[in-house]
Amino acid sequence: MRSRLQSPDATCSTTVVRLRIEPGTDRKMATSSSTVTEALRAVLHRVGQAAEKCGRGSDRVRVVAVSKTKPVALIRQLYDAGHRCFGENYVQEIVDKAPQLPEDIQWHFIGNLQSNKVKPLLTGVPNLAVLESVDDEKIANRLDSFVASAGRTPLKVFIQVNTSGEESKSGVEPSGCVELAKHVNQNCSNLEFCGLMTIGNLDYTSTPENLKTLANCRSEVCMALEIPEEKCELSMGMSGDFEQAIEMGSTNVRIGSIIFGPREYPEKLTN
Repeated sequence: MRSRLQSPDATCSTTVVRLRIEPGTDRKMATSSSTVTEALRAVLHRVGQAAEKCGRGSDRVRVVAVSKTKPVALIRQLYDAGHRCFGENYVQEIVDKAPQLPEDIQWHFIGNLQSNKVKPLLTGVPNLAVLESVDDEKIANRLDSFVASAGRTPLKVFIQVNTSGEESKSGVEPSGCVELAKHVNQNCSNLEFCGLMTIGNLDYTSTPENLKTLANCRSEVCMALEIPEEKCELSMGMSGDFEQAIEMGSTNVRIGSIIFGPREYPEKLTN
């Protein structure tokens, strides 16, 4: 059985195939890996159904497997099954994991990023594909400066918008997303503005309102930048609301717990 899911820009493709368990593999790990692979396959199927329901092709939705707190061995199993897009929330964790895994993985950093962590992140993860959490001009300028000095290709970025209004959440206020998008697009030549991202309420109680707010922000940003909406991605939707997010226009869903299982925090992780 084989299914394929391509990202909107075709940089992240997913081919899921039946997992083969090699002789001598630890049975506990094999069982866990098989479960994770089947979970990913189920997510891809649901993504396809949600996209079809709203008249969109599943090849226009990227699935980012959020692997925070999970071991490299499980990520490698999904990689061997064909998946290429993975997301992490903590700088130290992604910097530790990335060198242990193949270079063609398309890493997404989706956590809050402090200015003093820009250098270790970009140095430690040369195959970072997208940074989804630019939330002010300071971090945009720092990223732009370091990318230039490192001589790497422009870094794709999403602007994080705080659609829920919670003080504990990072992200620019909806009213400020246009100005920040303009700043990135016009003043940060080493960054490539790709779209908007939101986390929303973690209990999913306000999902429709959060998703609608981000979609409205995209309309305003595209009008201000004079770009078509298909050139501005929406990264919204997680394990509890990704199908609804797709129906409301999401092109990038970040799925963690229903693929990898509950988070495990053996020690304090920080950015």
